[in-house]
Amino acid sequence: MKGLNMEKKLSFQVMLCSFFCAFLLVSSPAMSQEVEDESEFNYEEDGEKGPANWGNIKEEWRKCKTGTMQSPIDLSHKRVQIMPNFGDLKIYYNPSNGTLKNRGHDIMLKWGDGAGYIEVNGTQYVFKQCHWHSPSEHTVNGQTFPLEAHLVHQSQNGSIAVIGILYRIGQPDPFLSLIKEDLEEISYTNETKEINMIDASLLKMRSILYYRYLGSLTTPPCTQNVIWTIVRQVWTVTPEQIELLRVAVHDDSNTNARPLQPLNNRTIQLQLRYVKKEN
Repeated sequence: MKGLNMEKKLSFQVMLCSFFCAFLLVSSPAMSQEVEDESEFNYEEDGEKGPANWGNIKEEWRKCKTGTMQSPIDLSHKRVQIMPNFGDLKIYYNPSNGTLKNRGHDIMLKWGDGAGYIEVNGTQYVFKQCHWHSPSEHTVNGQTFPLEAHLVHQSQNGSIAVIGILYRIGQPDPFLSLIKEDLEEISYTNETKEINMIDASLLKMRSILYYRYLGSLTTPPCTQNVIWTIVRQVWTVTPEQIELLRVAVHDDSNTNARPLQPLNNRTIQLQLRYVKKEN
């Protein structure tokens, strides 16, 4: 009888431990979305609503101040670990409807159903929206770029994965060329613009190399445990295209880029994406 009671007690402890572990797995993903209305904060360096004070504005934004896995970061090659095997990233983008929206400090293209998804470690993340920051938020070996795009994806349980694309001045970006007239149409209004069947595959990374690290959203609430993928190959954009993104933003900020955040001993990996050859 004593052995039976011991077995029951052990089984209960195992069940309790399993429940706790399952709870941690469910509760740990980044689930809080970026703030849609960005009028409550800005990018003024010394302002009351600037990045240094984001964590003081609202209790739910406290991670902006206290978080130890914040983004953006400098992708210093001294800290990068080169991974010898193929990485875990697969991309499947399709043409889809979308809504172009001015959020106050950036321009966002919110995708409708069917824009596609990415797979990271076998988990599917649906392509939800993309937006742009000027200048870039992430840097490479201390170098800042004129523009950075963020492609935001979300899994079924609310986890977030973001692909970042850095741009240098050069040839026009094909995707921004495609939505040029739509951007011009909302440049001096607060209205949204519906876009029919725009090809999301134009945003598919062409490089097989990418950086990978765990970070956060770069705007409040600065939610952590975001899986970041930064494309190693730098894309090109014209000054006119950057200006079109900035003129459509209705504030007086000269930037919409959050300052760099401490790495805090996080790992930065350089991974190789497997690309299946087409017949």
